[in-house]
Amino acid sequence: MCNSGVVERGERRRWRVCCRLRPSACIGSSEPAGRYKYVTRSRRRAGRQCQAYCQRVLSLAGRRGATAMSEKGSSAKVALSRPCILVLVMAGVERFANKGVGSNLVTYLTGVVGMSTATAAKSVVTWTGVSFMLPLLSSILTDSYWDRYSTLAASSLLYVLGMVSLTVWALLRPRMPRPTLFIPLYLMAFGQGGYQPTLQAFGADQLGIGDDDAEPGLTAEEKGKVKSLFFQWWYFGICSGSLLGNSTMSYVQDNFGWVLGFAIPSGVMALSVAAFFCCTPLYRETQPKGASGKPSSPSGICKVLKSILAGRKISLQSQDDNGDTMSELELQEKPLKAEPADAKGGPDEAAPSVAKVILGLLPIWAILLIFAVIFQQPMTFFTKQGMLMDHTVGRGAFVIPPAMLQSSITVSIILLVPMYDRVIIPLINAVTRGSDGITVLQRIGVGMVLSVVAMVIAALVESWRLRVSAASEGAARLKIFWLLPQYVLLGVSDVFTVVGMQEFFYTQVPASMKTISIGLYLSVFGVGGFLGALLITVLEVATARPGNSKGWFSDDPGEAHLDNYYWFLALLCFISFVIFTHLCKFYSGKNASGK
Repeated sequence: MCNSGVVERGERRRWRVCCRLRPSACIGSSEPAGRYKYVTRSRRRAGRQCQAYCQRVLSLAGRRGATAMSEKGSSAKVALSRPCILVLVMAGVERFANKGVGSNLVTYLTGVVGMSTATAAKSVVTWTGVSFMLPLLSSILTDSYWDRYSTLAASSLLYVLGMVSLTVWALLRPRMPRPTLFIPLYLMAFGQGGYQPTLQAFGADQLGIGDDDAEPGLTAEEKGKVKSLFFQWWYFGICSGSLLGNSTMSYVQDNFGWVLGFAIPSGVMALSVAAFFCCTPLYRETQPKGASGKPSSPSGICKVLKSILAGRKISLQSQDDNGDTMSELELQEKPLKAEPADAKGGPDEAAPSVAKVILGLLPIWAILLIFAVIFQQPMTFFTKQGMLMDHTVGRGAFVIPPAMLQSSITVSIILLVPMYDRVIIPLINAVTRGSDGITVLQRIGVGMVLSVVAMVIAALVESWRLRVSAASEGAARLKIFWLLPQYVLLGVSDVFTVVGMQEFFYTQVPASMKTISIGLYLSVFGVGGFLGALLITVLEVATARPGNSKGWFSDDPGEAHLDNYYWFLALLCFISFVIFTHLCKFYSGKNASGK
């Protein structure tokens, strides 16, 4: 402390003399008493004055140190570290690669591989369902056995292996058996299952504000601003990547070939993974661990599963909120702030009955599955519907790939999210003469209604297309732009329902289950994908008739009736909405009606 930089250079000798004379007065000084004497006064008086002088200089040092830390915090709160920036770029690249393959996959399966419309749609929704279900498993394994860096390293290599294998398969397609196509696709799904939920939490770790020892000069408000900055750029990155993947890659695939269309996302993804490994020395390890130095044990999760099967009530000790794992929203999704744990209560009071919480969420979880089925339509039957329409611009100089219209969903989300709090909520308050906006459950319900309207519009447009095609014997076709309303409405419904779903599941579980809550949210879309594939199979058999083996999903544009399928989905979603409104009346979860 005697050589502290916050003490003026002219006072340093006097400071050192005091420390040598009375080292006990110098807090933190380990120097032994020396030959220096305070010669102008008696030793006792000099000792008292030296002690007062030490306290004054230490107070000055504390104030200057706090000022220095405050200045350091002021600069840190407006800037992100290089590892954080790399993670943001990786998030955008992953969305670009995923959308670059998945958004136009049904076109590849029907137009190149030779699958029927129904088979291709079932393959795509099943693949999507697996991709949404795997994050639940990977998040449990990451929190229980692995660390985030190891999970990212393994899953990223698996992801790149799947994409490169898909490119090679497209190159060697004439000599490859058709079933082998699913090997690279499901390699991608397994890679995405570990990559997607871990990347955001890993990026948040690199902020260095999750624990008390890191960045002590930052206040709670400044830490919140740093987190907000990170998640704002995260949202921008995934939306930008999705927009580029939906638009540019579908055009490349339709006009320059599928090998190049798969090779570009594979190469970009490989470069981002290489950059991730090259920056390994820069990363900080802040994943919460137990007292043993290892990741938290899965005993709590096992207790949850056993209690559900046995019908018992148990309590788990809540973790600190800084230890909660944060997760990404596809296309949207703003991070949510965890509720502070109750410091007064013990473990039994802090965490409610886990089995009761999960069982209480199951009715809401199940009723949202129909919305998840509708969520899969843009990348399957909407794209196939666009292939049967006129997608030229002007005199045919430019051809719009049908999958490119999926970009309108992303654009509508990007435009609506900033307007939600500034325009929509004030408008609702003006109409209802209130000041509280809408609740989380009401937000989900609004999205479900919009999805019903979107399916009704899709059915009307498809009925119109069939009439125009039949009247002209296939010579005339509707413009593909007539599909824009159904795409935009589904994008708007995503802002309400998808974000509302995440907030609902996140706020209904104790602090020790925040990671699983994100898995519950994603599993809605995973199971919804499987349900969609089952629904297509059942309707394919039920609507088949002599001379038309595929029924509503016939490959013959004149025989297919996607309009009936859309009407059926609209009816199912309306019924689920009615049931949902009744469930909301009896739901007693915590903050279920909160914003």
